[in-house]
Amino acid sequence: MTDEPDNLVLTILRDMRAGQQRLEAKVDELVRRVSSVETNLAQVHVDLAGQAARMDRMDGRLDRIEKRLNLVDA
Repeated sequence: MTDEPDNLVLTILRDMRAGQQRLEAKVDELVRRVSSVETNLAQVHVDLAGQAARMDRMDGRLDRIEKRLNLVDA
């Protein structure tokens, strides 16, 4: 075997490829994390919509109670 040094261009290209692979791995992880955040945010919206619907029903019930007890101004 010869102790000939690697071609400088090939060495630089290998380093660039390794850096690119590290960046791709980080981007993939970020994509997974953003997807998780989006899923959780969608669930929060669903929960808020459920709470709003529940409060609307409670408001209707309170109105009926006030009318039945003659607590509303005519």
